[in-house]
Amino acid sequence: MTPQDLLARIDTKSCLDFLSAMVRHPSHSQTPGERKLVEFMAGKMRDIGLEAELSPVTKDRVNAIGRWKGTGGGRSLLFNGHLDTNPVTEGWTVDPYGGKVDDKFIWGIGVSNMKAGDAASYCAVKTLRDAGVKLKGDVILTYVVGELQGGVGTLAFIRNGLRADFFVNSEPTDMQAMTMHAGALGFAIELIGDTRHLSKREEAVDAALAACDLAPRLDKLIFSGALDAEHRSINRCHVGVVRAALGRNLEEWRPPQVADYAVLKGTCRYAPGQTEAQVLADMEGELAALRQRFPGLKTVLTPEHETGRPAMPTFEVSRTSPIVAAVNRAYKAVRGVEQPTGAVLPPAYYGTDAAHLCRAAGMEGVVCGPGGRYNTMPDERVDIPDFLDMVRIYMLTILEICGVAE
Repeated sequence: MTPQDLLARIDTKSCLDFLSAMVRHPSHSQTPGERKLVEFMAGKMRDIGLEAELSPVTKDRVNAIGRWKGTGGGRSLLFNGHLDTNPVTEGWTVDPYGGKVDDKFIWGIGVSNMKAGDAASYCAVKTLRDAGVKLKGDVILTYVVGELQGGVGTLAFIRNGLRADFFVNSEPTDMQAMTMHAGALGFAIELIGDTRHLSKREEAVDAALAACDLAPRLDKLIFSGALDAEHRSINRCHVGVVRAALGRNLEEWRPPQVADYAVLKGTCRYAPGQTEAQVLADMEGELAALRQRFPGLKTVLTPEHETGRPAMPTFEVSRTSPIVAAVNRAYKAVRGVEQPTGAVLPPAYYGTDAAHLCRAAGMEGVVCGPGGRYNTMPDERVDIPDFLDMVRIYMLTILEICGVAE
């Protein structure tokens, strides 16, 4: 049976029904529904003959790990994706848990980030097994929790010793092959001024005005030490919270006085080859310039690492890696054009578990999944052709990396 024969065996309705069923499981991060979806995935993997287990993470949280054992002599391939989702926001016009399918899209909370990618790897394996394919190398499916808490689920199975020769992380990249993404660094900046009544504001050091001056400068900041233009392209500093009032309690009941305290919170994205220390030094440079513009102002920059939450490091893999080349060839076979590859934007600003698989587990891999353009927004959805083509691309990638047994 040729690869094209195998691709023709994809059951479109079955694939869409499976993804729709995943969406109908509310699996918000750190809720009981998260575990129910993990158990659902483990059961579905057992249904198609995989060795599947619930692997412990923390307390009541578990991952679903499945293995399709090969006959031997081939390379192993691990698919990785998270099942936890963000909460539903305002602005939805469809049922976020309905798993609605129409002639263009499949809709629902988490369908882009990233249940469509999870379903694509499962459906790829199911289609190959239903066709009677036997592989030389193992395929491992890892459906994890806690990516939204810094990747605790993936780090848990890495600590338990699970490895493969290569991996595909199925985060939504609109099917582009992402070989590089930024690391994330949260921060808080305190600005301490000197209050006066508005009648004497010329004598004051206005923390509110200083915050208004600083925020747009940080948003334009590019960090030093980028290796080249591509690495520099995924530098970004973003201020998401600005508050100013009187005192550290931010008292708001006395607006006739000049604000003497402000806090800005945000996040930085920096590239492989750059360091957290460099990022902080560049930000301190901006704060030094701010103090020159606002004499008497005091500034405090604090990196924000939540207690117990892992940092999301940078990720990079060579474009010539066998797994990147395999995904590139599969994409061209399915779509007839070259696959966009590299630090593809905007996904390269994301953090993903690929960084943990690369850094903590020492594995080579690529990030490539369906969805993205309607990601983390009201009426989240995925283009049906993209989802189905991702199943096809994963199938061809499995066949090339793992090898077909005689």
